[in-house]
Amino acid sequence: MLSFFRASLSLVPAVLILVLAPFTKVHAEDSLRVLTTEKSADSLQQISQYAQLNSAQVTSVNQLSDMQPTDWAFQALQSLVERYSCIAGYPDGEFKGNRAMTRFEFATALNVCLDKVNQRIDADIRQMVNKEDLATLQKLQEEFVTEFATLRGRVDVLEAHTEQLEQQQFSTTTKLNVQVIFAATDAFGNASPSRNGDQSNLTFSSRARINFDTSFTGKDRLRIRFQASNVVNPTAPGNEARLSFQSGSDTNNNVFLSKLEYRFSIGDKVSFLLGTGFNTYFDDADVINPLQSDADATISRFGRYSPIFRLGGDTGVGVTFKPNSNLKAEMFYLAGNTNNPGSGLFNGKYGALAQIVFYPNQKDTDTKIAFTYVNAYNDNGLGYNTGSLASSLGGRKVSSNSYGIETNVKVSNGFQLGGWLTYTNARAFTGEVKGDADIWSWAVTLAFPDLGKKGNLGGIIVGMQPKLTGSSAELSGLPRRDPDTGFHIEGFYRYQINDNISITPGLIWLTAPNHNEQNGDIFVGVVRTTFKI
Repeated sequence: MLSFFRASLSLVPAVLILVLAPFTKVHAEDSLRVLTTEKSADSLQQISQYAQLNSAQVTSVNQLSDMQPTDWAFQALQSLVERYSCIAGYPDGEFKGNRAMTRFEFATALNVCLDKVNQRIDADIRQMVNKEDLATLQKLQEEFVTEFATLRGRVDVLEAHTEQLEQQQFSTTTKLNVQVIFAATDAFGNASPSRNGDQSNLTFSSRARINFDTSFTGKDRLRIRFQASNVVNPTAPGNEARLSFQSGSDTNNNVFLSKLEYRFSIGDKVSFLLGTGFNTYFDDADVINPLQSDADATISRFGRYSPIFRLGGDTGVGVTFKPNSNLKAEMFYLAGNTNNPGSGLFNGKYGALAQIVFYPNQKDTDTKIAFTYVNAYNDNGLGYNTGSLASSLGGRKVSSNSYGIETNVKVSNGFQLGGWLTYTNARAFTGEVKGDADIWSWAVTLAFPDLGKKGNLGGIIVGMQPKLTGSSAELSGLPRRDPDTGFHIEGFYRYQINDNISITPGLIWLTAPNHNEQNGDIFVGVVRTTFKI
């Protein structure tokens, strides 16, 4: 028995030499290799990785999916797994034994195996081992004594920082994030023949948001958002120069509760959203536009998404059903003035959206096409009163049926092509102008992710803001429609300074504003700086 044990123990150094190289990569690739950097103790990511360090232990070599009996190190690996239990695999079940390692990684794995061997010696065979049998192991320990001390010191520091974070964290369930926007804006051009030249001055505005995101189950989210802003849109006919980060009306920097919503899932295929907030509309639906963000992408409201997503109210429910990776269905119902007993949820302003989204390629979630339908009622115009819609439908009770096609295609890692086409049939019930109206809108979007460097974004938007193309309503005996066609042309470039700060200069060119060539072209320049905490 003693001779058998000595023969087995003498294999340990050879086994270590043959196997610890791949093993150390497995055990330390996602954790302690990062810990060898000078800033290791300050990284939250390292804390998460270290917490997972001992969670991938294997008890049989067969648990490692990429190890086969024909592999040259299979028997050595099997010995370490079955005799000493000091092998760990990746979370995906692989060993990844063909990767290189550093001296620190080797020391990390060697230390784990030495601890396991010493535990067995102390527990089972203290009296059966002599000094000669342990000589090789002791030499390895002496060789890596410096690395052992360094690694253990860094782990101690990491544990101390983890304990400090747990004691000083804001909340165990709630995350706080802050977004602040500063913007310099100016408009140029003769907006109207009745005006004498440029009527807009350079302005400086801001918007601040604080989000409290709370999860109770790990699969849900309660969001409470407070906001303050003093953003005023540049002067332009028909409100066509509205800015993306101008959320509703200017609040003169007064803080108010702008959004309250709760998301939760039932199983893996169905999720729900309950929400209320200032100018919520259908922002939470999939608008199929990589340039949607009002803080990090487009500088215009028109560039965010199709105008039919702006129909509806500010309070309601949404349901998303995703039966597989190729298909998603969304349904939303949003009402306005829900706190008014005279209208409530169902007898006043509302919007009901139904949308189907197709993903042709399961591995490419950026490429998709959607078909959208919105039925809406508004007691003050259509709901996006731009152009002649403001004068013909504004202040009147209007019902509408809107249809849209939206798409986006990932052409390459650095270029995406998308856009939308929408049609709305609106009917006015009250006022001097009554009858049906046909409204069209379209846009083409070009997105350039990581343009210049990783994290940057370039964007171009060319489109036609909602245009009244025909109406059965008559005013002064003439059909009501927009006389000309104006275009919205926009370009911007977001430069990501770091993870927390970005600067986005952009330019909007409006031709024939209000779809009337008598209005001179307008140029809107914006420099937006976004801070995130």
